Amino acid sequence: MSSRGLILGRIQNALTRVPATGPNHIDDVERRCLREHGTRDLDELVDLLADNLADYRANFYHTAGAALPALIARLLADRGARQAVVPEGLPPEWTAAANAELVPDDASRTAAELDLVDSVVTASALAIAETGRIVLDGGPGQGRRRITLIPDHHICVVRVPDQVAASVPLALRRLDPGRPLTWISGPSATRDIEFERVEGVHGPRRLDVIPAMS
Repeated sequence: MSSRGLILGRIQNALTRVPATGPNHIDDVERRCLREHGTRDLDELVDLLADNLADYRANFYHTAGAALPALIARLLADRGARQAVVPEGLPPEWTAAANAELVPDDASRTAAELDLVDSVVTASALAIAETGRIVLDGGPGQGRRRITLIPDHHICVVRVPDQVAASVPLALRRLDPGRPLTWISGPSATRDIEFERVEGVHGPRRLDVIPAMS
């Protein structure tokens, strides 16, 4: 049997053993994979997240809640941001110290107009330590997907410990599949025909992640 047939056979076998309805039917599937690789405390999880984000060339800044506004202001200034998009529900104190013009996330704003905005500041839904991924779901402080894909600079705040998951399986149990999930692994990047890395092709050229201790 081919590998394809083997995989499809396993899927079919699993589906026949799962009731089609019921609130917990997904939990009835036998899973032999580890949900988490090792046991880590919060500091170790945050350090792992930082290491994996660095592998994706994202910038990671430790800070306490009180220092967050000054850090965001500095990151915007370092980038030379004249304007920054702020989605509805973003805590206003986060950007209170910013010198950049704060642009509301207006649904009527076109992609061309967003392309003229230097930066965007958002909250997040979750961060995954083992993979270095940030997840947005369009919730309060996150805005529409396009505001995190068009401006060249994205500042993303992750609340610690509430929004740090150890692994993808544990993260999936906390995410709503009915929401518009955006999974971010560092700044946008691809490789050209000569395998030279090119950043900013289909999203921000720079990603700054701030774990804000609550």
